[in-house]
Amino acid sequence: MCKSYQVVIIGGGPAGLTAGLYCARSKLNTLLIERGVIGGQITYADQVENYPGFPQGISGIELGQLMHQQAMAYGLQTLLAVVTSLVPNQRHSLVSTSEGKFVAESVIIASGSQFRKLKVPGEAELLGKGVSYCATCDGPLFRDKVVAVIGGGDAALVEALYLSKFASKVLVIHRRNQLRASKILQEKAMVEPKIEFVWDTVVAQIEGDGIVRQLRLKKTKDVTISTLPVMGVFVAIGLEPNTSYLKGVLPLDKDGYLITNEVMETEIPGILAAGDVRHNSARQAITAAGDGATAALSAERFLNSL
Repeated sequence: MCKSYQVVIIGGGPAGLTAGLYCARSKLNTLLIERGVIGGQITYADQVENYPGFPQGISGIELGQLMHQQAMAYGLQTLLAVVTSLVPNQRHSLVSTSEGKFVAESVIIASGSQFRKLKVPGEAELLGKGVSYCATCDGPLFRDKVVAVIGGGDAALVEALYLSKFASKVLVIHRRNQLRASKILQEKAMVEPKIEFVWDTVVAQIEGDGIVRQLRLKKTKDVTISTLPVMGVFVAIGLEPNTSYLKGVLPLDKDGYLITNEVMETEIPGILAAGDVRHNSARQAITAAGDGATAALSAERFLNSL
């Protein structure tokens, strides 16, 4: 028989952990399922400087751990497993995972997003051999080496600034001639002597002989091909939602994000969504936490209405 819960939360980032805290404090029998590291994408952040209450900043992994500890103190149960499917049904939704099946009266989907891939030759083959999606994880391995960061948004410049602590040179490769990143990050990156910019350029191939040796680049304006010797490639071109298991189950927008109303409700009663997985999310830890709190309150209202 499947174990039953009043609330099952899918995802253990700031949205899921905050939802778990609110549900547990309301004495709801709640299970949180996370497939990777409790804390979600924020655990990759070396320093979080914009989360209220930490004027000196805090590491992402520590912030995630503190959220987890706080929720567990009120009785939140957690499980490390991969969710493979969701079958919604009023009062008895079925959540199937790699560790078994669970029945939930209400489900909060906070499964977040994952790093978007370049999808070029060499990327998959050289993953972990010079190709990375996390500077805070792998940056120290590239001390005194030339590395490239692909992207032009906040994530790319955060990665580049962190890598400048270790690398001899950081080349930021962007498909356009201006950045999308916030002005404060642009200002920091522009004055960092180790950071250089390669404009109007995309990566066509990552090349190496067991480890990354160079990039094959293509200009976006005249399709000129060139090579660039590097020892590391950090891909920071955005995120895509973890919703593959929800296709055909719940309405998704054109990019695969879940559609909700202002109180995190999907079109199916009792099924809610919060955080980066949600359409038009600001994709910030603080807004994800707010989504999680709202979703938990909506779940409680739903349960009280049964």
